[in-house]
Formats: sequence, structure tokens, C-alpha cells
Amino acid sequence: MFAPRSLPWPLVALFTAGYLASYLLPTTVGRLDSALPLSATQAGAIGSALLLSSASAGFTLAARVDRFGARALARTGIVLAVLGYGSAALTGSVPAVVLGAVVGGFGSGTMTAVAASGIAAGRDPHRATTSGLLVVSALAGALYLTIPRLGPGHGLPLGAVALTALAVWPFTGRLPARTAPAAGSDGIRRPLPHRRAGLLLAATMPCWSLAQNALWGVSGRIGLGQAHLTEITVGAVFAIALGAGLLGVAGASALGPRLGRALPIGLGTALIAGCIALSASATDLPSFALGEIAWNLCYPVVLSYVISLAAALDARGRWAVLVGSAASLGTAAGPLTGSLLSARAGFPAMGEILAAILLLAAVPMAAVALRTAPRRLRVVEISLRRTPVPVPDLAVTDTAARVAPVTVGGVTVRDLAAKGIPAVHIPLTDTPAATVSA
Repeated sequence: MFAPRSLPWPLVALFTAGYLASYLLPTTVGRLDSALPLSATQAGAIGSALLLSSASAGFTLAARVDRFGARALARTGIVLAVLGYGSAALTGSVPAVVLGAVVGGFGSGTMTAVAASGIAAGRDPHRATTSGLLVVSALAGALYLTIPRLGPGHGLPLGAVALTALAVWPFTGRLPARTAPAAGSDGIRRPLPHRRAGLLLAATMPCWSLAQNALWGVSGRIGLGQAHLTEITVGAVFAIALGAGLLGVAGASALGPRLGRALPIGLGTALIAGCIALSASATDLPSFALGEIAWNLCYPVVLSYVISLAAALDARGRWAVLVGSAASLGTAAGPLTGSLLSARAGFPAMGEILAAILLLAAVPMAAVALRTAPRRLRVVEISLRRTPVPVPDLAVTDTAARVAPVTVGGVTVRDLAAKGIPAVHIPLTDTPAATVSA
């Protein structure tokens, strides 16, 4: 297990490197379209292939991080990301770019799987998650402001992701060789806990993520074509929106679990639905800016609680990885969905459809949060003292009582104490009429 620290910075660094490619997807796809002989649909398909590869890594490694070891897998993901994104950035061959994006995407998914597993096994998953979102949002915002000043070409955003992954390598030395035992002490591999809740959350996340990224994929076209803004103005709105996202993540980190998870997820998703409808129907600067900024303020807040909810379903992080990979599926399909809906029904109708999808998704997500809400427990650990008892006419034999660790939901008392749940140790003696206060 990770040594106790105020914040697991190696995991935060891996989280940042793994998520950065999806944060930079709009500029990556746009530059592929402008710099290579590709149509907008073909460039979007490369972006979708990148995200699908990332999701496949998560699904493949969800239950295997502890088997291969966090350090080895993290370094493997970094190597794949550097080679994949780096080669795609340095070549103008479309097949080589596609192959590099797929390889790099698998590397991103591998790093994300390691980070999610480690964060879920930590003492404060929500704080670590919000810290990761804060760092990746700040880095993505800085790159959005820097990359346009460095010149044209598809290689800049891809190269930025590759260099970020390479910069994370020194942190991997602080990762454990194994995050957890591959099986129980009896050699039996433990099944996924909270199977129904986890499956429901994983099934809902593609719809939730798809609605977010469907709007993100066409937001620029809404600002330019429907709201009649200039490209400079639209860029300024996006920059302010990313700044609002930083404030949202910081607020979520400060708030922590005080309101539980159901209220931030349910109400936050409903607010996001309203923001998407407002932004999609915008015809001027105030409505467009309000919708985009409010949406970027709410989105990372809800995402942080969703990730912490998935982490709470399994201390080994398997549900966190699976739910994150399911979200990547929706992210991959989002831009294409937004383009198809806007082309056939128009931007306002697209916004209404996406808002309805989010409202429907909010119900099962909040239900899972309510069903798995932490309860205040006091666990009593009873220590038995071996005492010889003389019995007339019988041979007295000292017998050692072997007491198995007290478990609650498959977690031992020591694990619960490490998670902050108080444990009361009550020694039992042979004192007559001994009383123990609760």
C-alpha cells in the first residue's frame, strides 16, 4: 500500500498525464483536420480511435493492476504514450498518425488505470481526485493559451501530451511494485463488491459523458455560426470557461464529502443539463458565455464526485477504472453525436435532447450514491486472553483460540481503522462478573 502522505502526488501526476489527451482533444482534432489531408469527420474519427483505445486499456487492466504492479504498469503506459504520441507528432503520414494515436491512447488508458486504482485505495479518494482534476485543468488551460502562439501543425498538442507523460516518469519510482495482494490469504480471488450498483453506474456513464462531449465538440460552431461571434471572442470565452472549471474543482476539493455524493451528482447533473440547453440555443455573446462558463464550472465538480463514488465501491479501484473507461466510450462518441444531431435537428434541438439524456442519467447515478452512502460505524475488536480453566477429574489442556480478523463487508478491522472508522478494542479476561461499557 502507499505510505501515508498528505496527498499521493505520484498518482496525481499519473492522473494528469492520463487525462490530458482527452482534455486537448478539440485542438488535436482541429489541427489534424487543418494540417493533414483529412476531412473533419476523418479527423474526428482519429480522435475517437484514441479515446476508444484508452477505454480498452481501462477495461483490460481494471482487475490486473495489482497483479502486474503499479510501478511496472505506469512505466509501460508512459513508454506507450511517449512512443505513440511522439511518433504521431513527428510524421505527416496519415496511417502513421492513426497508429500513433491508438498506441498513445492505450498508454493514456494504462496510466489512468494505475492512478484510479491507487486513488481508490487511498485514505481520501475525493481529495486526490479533485487535485488531479485541478492539475490537468490548469495544464490544459495553459496549453490552450500557449499552443496557438507556437504555430500551426498537428504535432504540437500530440507532442505536449508525450512530453507530459515523459515528465511523469520520475514519480513512478515512488509507486509500489504491487498495490495490493492479487488474492486473499486463502488464495481465492475476491469478486467485485457492490456488483449491481457498479454495473448501473458503469452503464450510465457513457450517456453522461456523451452528452458533455457532444456539446464540447460543436461549441465552437455554435459561437461562430449561431451566436455570430468572432474566433477571438469564442477563444476568450473558452479560456474563461476553463478558469471557471479550475474554480469548480477547487470548490469541490474544499467542500469534500460534507454534502455526501448524491446531492452534488444529482443536482449538479441537472444544472449541467440546463447549461447545455442554454449554450446550444445561444444567439448572442451573453447567453453563449453564460452557458459555456456555467457548464465548465459544474462539470468537473460532478465528475470529481462520480470518480470518488466509483472509488468507494471497491477499495482495490476496479470499479473506478471500469467506470472511467465507460466514460471514455461516451467521450469518444460525443463529437460525432453532436455533429449528427446538430446537422439533422439544429443546435437548439440538439441541446434539448442532450439535456433530456442528462436528466435521465441523473436518476440512477444519484440512486447509486444514495444506496452506497457511507454509514457511521463503530467496530468492536475483541481480544481473547488464553486462561487455563481447572476442571475436577479431567486433564487440563491449554487450548489456544485462533480468532479470525473481524470483517465488515469484506474489509478487516485494521483496514477500517485505516479508512478513519473508529475501532474499539475490548480485552476479555477471566474476571468474574466483568462488565464492559459500550
